[in-house]
Amino acid sequence: MAAAQFPWLATVIPVLNEEQHIENCLSSLISQTLPSSEHMILVVDGGSSDSTVSIVKDMIAESKKSNGPGIILLHNENRYVPHARNMALQNLPEGITHLLEYNGHIKSGPEHLLRLKSEWERIAKQYPSMAALGCKVVGSSKKNTMIESFIDETLQNPLGGGPGQFSTFTKEGETKTPAFALHLRSALEKVGGWDEQFITSQDSDLSMRLIKEGFTLYRTPVLMVEMRRRTSFRSWYLMSHRYGFWRTKVLLKHPSRIVLREFLPLFGVLFTIGLFIFNFQWGFMPLLTYSSVLLLSGLYSSRKGLFNLIGVPLCILILHIGFTIGLLVGCVRKGRASHDR
Repeated sequence: MAAAQFPWLATVIPVLNEEQHIENCLSSLISQTLPSSEHMILVVDGGSSDSTVSIVKDMIAESKKSNGPGIILLHNENRYVPHARNMALQNLPEGITHLLEYNGHIKSGPEHLLRLKSEWERIAKQYPSMAALGCKVVGSSKKNTMIESFIDETLQNPLGGGPGQFSTFTKEGETKTPAFALHLRSALEKVGGWDEQFITSQDSDLSMRLIKEGFTLYRTPVLMVEMRRRTSFRSWYLMSHRYGFWRTKVLLKHPSRIVLREFLPLFGVLFTIGLFIFNFQWGFMPLLTYSSVLLLSGLYSSRKGLFNLIGVPLCILILHIGFTIGLLVGCVRKGRASHDR
């Protein structure tokens, strides 16, 4: 890594209408224990219509006043996340060797960047080809709504969590899905940055291309960030649908990215339809089994709150329906912008 008196790290934050969260996000980065001389922040706005840009400008002034890290505001006419990250990659000073993925609704503890640096140096000794180091993502410690709490519990449930960004992993190791990763700049440049065809799931595509180039991707639960969850059932469904849709697009390009558990709801639907056709009464058996499993999930989650008894099974059901429909729609429709926030 570069000498401490110069920035070696750039945190890139694509934003669009993040007025509710961007101040907390930037405040947590400004207050890092990593010396501000080692770090810079690029906020890439995709055309926010709220007060996001105004808040970012205020935070730029605040960081200057407190001798915090330099913050640069860029305007992304193409709006979307992969375009924003590529723009940042193209505008980085030469001395920057590492790029950290963020978004506007993430908050990190004050030791996060310093710990990232330490963990990278430790792990890179064993994996010199490491191109990305991911962290564990948890829900915000302060929930704004009950639905946000339901969704957070759902993502910690075996039926709701997955191997990707929201994985509740407890052991460090190699991975195909490093969440909010610290990337080696030279590796990003070698594979051409982010594929701008992927409005969502651009990180999954990037990871697969890095692996094909012989790089190692790693993650460790020692590193952790808080992320705001969705706050309505509608946005939760739309997010689930979007993830399913773009999972299909990733799999069409990278078949080895397949995770069979993500297809279980689809297989269950097809199996149930087959049973109804073969013997109408038998068709109710998988429905009853699935309902029982949802009920057990609610009972398990209710130890953290009585309303989880209903809220968690409902969120799991919405997730399975949205993701499965998204998988199917992804086979026949081209990608377009999402509206799940």
